[in-house]
Amino acid sequence: MINVIDLFSGAGGLTFGFSYRVRANRFVKNKKFRFLFANEYNHQAALAFAHNFPRIPLMECDIANITLQTLEQNDIVINEPVDLIIGGPPCQSYSTVGRRQYDQRARMYQEYTRMLRMFRPTMFIFENVTGLLSMKNDDGQPVIQEITALFENIDNNLGYRLFTQVLNAKNYGVPQSRDRVFIVGIRNDVNYQWEFPNATHGNTTHPYLTVEDAISDLPALNYGQAVEEYNEEPNTEYQRLMRGNQNILHDHFCGTYGEKITAVIQAVPQGEGRPYINNLVENGELDRRFYLTSGYKNTYGRLWWDRPCTTITNSLGTPSALRCIHPLQDRALSTREGARLQSFPDWFRFFGNKYERNSQVGNAVPPLLAIALAKQVERIPFEEYRNNQ
Repeated sequence: MINVIDLFSGAGGLTFGFSYRVRANRFVKNKKFRFLFANEYNHQAALAFAHNFPRIPLMECDIANITLQTLEQNDIVINEPVDLIIGGPPCQSYSTVGRRQYDQRARMYQEYTRMLRMFRPTMFIFENVTGLLSMKNDDGQPVIQEITALFENIDNNLGYRLFTQVLNAKNYGVPQSRDRVFIVGIRNDVNYQWEFPNATHGNTTHPYLTVEDAISDLPALNYGQAVEEYNEEPNTEYQRLMRGNQNILHDHFCGTYGEKITAVIQAVPQGEGRPYINNLVENGELDRRFYLTSGYKNTYGRLWWDRPCTTITNSLGTPSALRCIHPLQDRALSTREGARLQSFPDWFRFFGNKYERNSQVGNAVPPLLAIALAKQVERIPFEEYRNNQ
């Protein structure tokens, strides 16, 4: 068994990849990994994690409060070597979308470093948005340089060799173009050369999966409607994998919109967004009151039916946010559609209000990408390195 600690777990997208594998187009338990504990601060995300992974001990608290003493107080005793730490701190501070700021959340890699010092794992997997690579601290220095320096020399007796690569989820069977940076650390005394997983999709045999491949079997929604029953069989292998034996359709609902947003949604075609709408206004084809004065180029953007989805965010149900309008229906994506596009199976549950559920979906590592990483980790002979800890 490979002993794992899961930090900043969220609802458990990365966790899923080390808990399940795909066999005969079904998700089955992966018994090679054992989670010693997980940590999540957000209450609703912690509820989702506890529901979906009831056997994993969960510390619902600020990571700064995790010590050997507090773990023991919660009946979590780490008396075995830790092979792997996984997880990535909150990404909002690093994101190039919205307001970037070097705040307390942006410094959470320091707590991650403290966990590495405490448990001395053989390796770790650290994930975040690609904006991390260009973020600067208060002194104007690249944050990635500070993170690299910390990880490479945690103290005089502990450091890690780092392997860094940007992975796109669409290359691993996820119907979504989503770039994320992964930093893998191998402890300096461990003679192992890490290799990131090769792409499995994007070729003639396995082309990229599209939005249609992912969600075409889900029922249509009207404004203010929630649907809990499937009305057709899965149309693709991906849909069959996501559906499994699930009979109840969870989190498939649509809100209501005002006159302006309704008109904008109805006017925007696939692949277009805010500039298209404003061009219609300027040409006199749409009333002046529908002119969009704020937002990015792809806000109020409609997805393509025959392409991978663009990056799912925690605002996946908000038409005025980044591209999230359904390709064929005049509404934003439902939480379940967002989960499908992230590769969460239909039986995976989310908790809280609409925004909290969408945040759990949008902030996660896509499970199928996590599974690809877990396959690479399984190759490492951890038992050879445990005596060095």
